Amino acid sequence: MSATLVESQSMLDIVSHFFQQDDWPHEQLEEKSIISTRFRGDNGSWRCYAQVREEQQQFIFYSVLETYVPEPRRQAVAEFLTRANYGMLIGNFELDLNDGEVRYKTSIDVEGDRLSIPLVRQLVYVNVLTMDRYLPGLMQVAYGEISPADAIAAIEG
Repeated sequence: MSATLVESQSMLDIVSHFFQQDDWPHEQLEEKSIISTRFRGDNGSWRCYAQVREEQQQFIFYSVLETYVPEPRRQAVAEFLTRANYGMLIGNFELDLNDGEVRYKTSIDVEGDRLSIPLVRQLVYVNVLTMDRYLPGLMQVAYGEISPADAIAAIEG
């Protein structure tokens, strides 16, 4: 792919080309700058969303668990995710306290530059590998089998 072609492509096209190159089945959500896909890691599978904000020159990638944290366990999971986020250099976990949705987000603002397939690849793989790494501990905390501190110690220790 020539440099001129890359510079003239939309950010959404670049993200779509990444998924094609890496053989990820994906689909663009109707009339939105969002691409939906799935990832299966060693510890589970989940839905992923690649969102492009062309005007703001931003790319955001989410791993979203399809299992919602039960309401009585949301505070413990919030503690687990806060402990996980502390010191994390790229990305962060998020918990919707209203419905229990958990997601991991990586993002980049390329204002004054341009998005590239290597940048997309880095953000996507850091994201899904981080979600996969923390998923067993997250599930153990969500279902009351272990304390947040012990779960993080097992993952990061």
